Amino acid sequence: MDLKNVYTKVFGWMFIGLLLTFLTGYTVANNTRMLLVVFQGNNWIIFSIIEILLCIFLSFRLHKMSPITAKICFVLYSIVTGLTFSSIFLAYKMGSIIYVFGITALLFGIFALIGKYTNMDLTKISTILFMALLGIVICSIINMFINNETFDLVLAIIGIIVFLGYTAYDMQVIKRSMDFYPNEENLAIYGALQLYLDFINIFLDLLRLFGKRDD
Repeated sequence: MDLKNVYTKVFGWMFIGLLLTFLTGYTVANNTRMLLVVFQGNNWIIFSIIEILLCIFLSFRLHKMSPITAKICFVLYSIVTGLTFSSIFLAYKMGSIIYVFGITALLFGIFALIGKYTNMDLTKISTILFMALLGIVICSIINMFINNETFDLVLAIIGIIVFLGYTAYDMQVIKRSMDFYPNEENLAIYGALQLYLDFINIFLDLLRLFGKRDD
């Protein structure tokens, strides 16, 4: 495999995934009927569960899929994520969303370059990142009951740091996974999925910090 080609395909598919997610979210947010389908009753919870299951399925089965199946699953996951993502277009002003997206792209790009070109073995920090992420999940669940805004902002700051670290780490993982995947296409989807998740989480945490609510 040619690493340069792999990275090109990774970012190409990541861009497609983000585009589908944001377009789906924006479309749903501006269509009353679609909003009712997504948010009426327990539908939002159902879509969220489907989103999580698709992510888990892709993460664990991607290396065994055919390239076309991997691409279809990634596209489907991006669209389903867009359905739940539509809530941000209702909660925040569009100008604020665009502004935060720009900041996210800048920070993501910097740490992606660090991960690609650094000689440091970032696997040393992977355990720390995982433990921090686990802590964020547990604390977020707790904060659902106590609903402390300051605590939520602290978790957002920690989340940004963790996923910026994961961005650099995942860039190295892509390089090291070249012998594990049967072809460039599957590896590109794997890398796109990991970096897509990093980008989305950085974006959401930054939005919690700097986003202006649409009252």
